[in-house]
Amino acid sequence: MKYRKKPVVIDAIQWKGDNLGECKKFLGDDYLSHTFGRHRGGKSEITISTLEGQHIASRNDFLIRGVNGEHYPCKPDIFEKTYEPVETGTLE
Repeated sequence: MKYRKKPVVIDAIQWKGDNLGECKKFLGDDYLSHTFGRHRGGKSEITISTLEGQHIASRNDFLIRGVNGEHYPCKPDIFEKTYEPVETGTLE
């Protein structure tokens, strides 16, 4: 069988490497830590508590809040294939 994902509106923010404060606020208690490389443009990651344990979000990954308030990271290419922007005025 094949299944279609139900149309659900989610909250998300993209981890850009320079918006740690916004990401920490978005994640709340699910934010665990931030690591970064020692050179300019180095690796910068956020560790997140998810339902499946700790997950790493790399720079440019999206941080998603699921339908039950859980958080998880999503790679940009998957996010773009799965989600589209919603006008807040169109929500019921």
